[in-house]
Amino acid sequence: MVLVASFVGTLTGFGTSTLLVPVVALFVSLPETLLLVGIIHWCTDVWTLVLFREGVRWRLIIAFGVPGIILAVIGARLTFVVNTVILSRILGGLLIGYVALLLAMPSLRLPSNDATAISGGAASGFLAGLTGIGGPVRSAFLSAFDLPKAIYLATGGAIALAMDSVRIPVYVAGGTRLGTPLSLGLIAFVPLSLAGSIAGRLAVEKVRQERYRTVVAVALLALSIKLLVAP
Repeated sequence: MVLVASFVGTLTGFGTSTLLVPVVALFVSLPETLLLVGIIHWCTDVWTLVLFREGVRWRLIIAFGVPGIILAVIGARLTFVVNTVILSRILGGLLIGYVALLLAMPSLRLPSNDATAISGGAASGFLAGLTGIGGPVRSAFLSAFDLPKAIYLATGGAIALAMDSVRIPVYVAGGTRLGTPLSLGLIAFVPLSLAGSIAGRLAVEKVRQERYRTVVAVALLALSIKLLVAP
């Protein structure tokens, strides 16, 4: 599952946590789930940033990342007191509406400015900290810029890396720890995430730029439906 999640996450710029969180949550508590998946997601962020390093654009990364880091900390602190199931369903419904508009009106664009970037960073950071799932929102906002594939993926990877780097310590500071089986599992999970990311990079190269935004929109729709019906 880690291999598949990392592949999807690298190909579309989101999806790693969305696929892993509900599976891992079947076996361990939500705080442990968020910590384990957060570590795997952090590794996938690193692989994505390295594999698409030619697409790094610091202005966009900072505009998204700074508010995202702040809100990720706040969201992580609220993990233990907010009903994340209801929140995930609301998020799924909103994203379905966004994707429906995007597919019905391919020329639809949010304003490609700092306000859009800051709003997207804040929303995705808060949700990443609170539920472990912030990628779909980040991708919805990034898609407004209609970026080349490498820039879109490198920007998303860098932003996610910054958010994961601040929310993981918050989980640990709150007393969350991985048991021995999960800790040992990371020995396999980390290289599997790398293999998935490399496969994702190869798949990205085969998708034409003019079709890539549609690929992201379809993937976003599928994951939004999942959030709505099975958060």
